[in-house]
Amino acid sequence: MSRDQLIRMLNLAPSTATFHLERMVRDGLLETESRKLGPKTGPGSGRPTKLFKPAVDEVHVSFPAREYELAGRLLASAIQTSIQTGEPVEEALQAVAYAEGQKLGLLAGNVKKALADNGFEPEADAQGLVMANCPFHRLAKDNSRLVCGLNAALLQGTLDGCDDKLHQVAPAPEGSACCARLTSSTD
Repeated sequence: MSRDQLIRMLNLAPSTATFHLERMVRDGLLETESRKLGPKTGPGSGRPTKLFKPAVDEVHVSFPAREYELAGRLLASAIQTSIQTGEPVEEALQAVAYAEGQKLGLLAGNVKKALADNGFEPEADAQGLVMANCPFHRLAKDNSRLVCGLNAALLQGTLDGCDDKLHQVAPAPEGSACCARLTSSTD
């Protein structure tokens, strides 16, 4: 769509529309192309119009952060492993989640960053780190055994991927935002 089409459709001031459109182009959310609109061609037919189109197929925003795509990938991978090997799905899921956690921990370099990057919102307390958010909240609500098992394996893999010897995965107290927490190791 052209800027003028968007202005009319959204009832925006031209300066507001221009500011936001250019910002979305700069941030990689929109792409532009210039082309002449209408039936006239050749000299005297006017300048090409700048057109805006989405640069990405899908945009997902969630508050608080949710990681349902990650959960879906892990579940699908575990089911595929179970089909191929005959391993029970729950065991395959824990192995897949642990391996993914290792990757996340390795990429982040430290556990707090890995957890923050993946929606857990870790907060330090006297016992270690409490998760102020569960990135799998809706799934865990109805499938707590399966999803909390995935979560614990993911967190343990993250600790191992970061080579974090200071924490261990433990159940969170009743009423916490997440089923697990990290406590300081006493080894």
